[in-house]
Amino acid sequence: MNTRCCAIALLMLSSGSALAADTGLLVANPLGIWLITFGIAFLIAEAALPNYGVIGLGGIVMFVIGAVILTNAEMPVPLMIGLGLVSALLLIFLLIRALKTRPRQNVSGDAGLLDSVTPVLSVQVDDARYGWVHLQGERWQVSSTEPLHIGQPVRVVARKGLLLEVAATDAVAAGE
Repeated sequence: MNTRCCAIALLMLSSGSALAADTGLLVANPLGIWLITFGIAFLIAEAALPNYGVIGLGGIVMFVIGAVILTNAEMPVPLMIGLGLVSALLLIFLLIRALKTRPRQNVSGDAGLLDSVTPVLSVQVDDARYGWVHLQGERWQVSSTEPLHIGQPVRVVARKGLLLEVAATDAVAAGE
């Protein structure tokens, strides 16, 4: 079953049974309780969905409007303001955490291979300019303009098909 549908059904069931209870606060203004309930649900959904604040902002607005509607039911104003501020701070915290995850380095494809440093595993017997390295969990054939040595650290400068072009790390640092 879809978890979103289950969450909405559970929310409606719990809020409906709360409204059916015979207390003075809930019977006084059920619209305020509904708005507060949906505001809290939207704030919880903000933590689970990748929307960068849109649902959370709506949740804060619904929460505050629901609290304002309930002011006739003897709800203290400082409590409403405090809950609104706590909700806004929670939303800001979630937005900051979400935005920190965005700028990531490429970890796959050509962008992930270029400038990677790895040691040479083996060298071809007949031509020392060709060899093999282990990079990103795979074994790659490499070529270089200079002879390679086993254990020598090399930097990937280009990829041509399944062949990586490499240069010695000291040669790359010197300006090649």
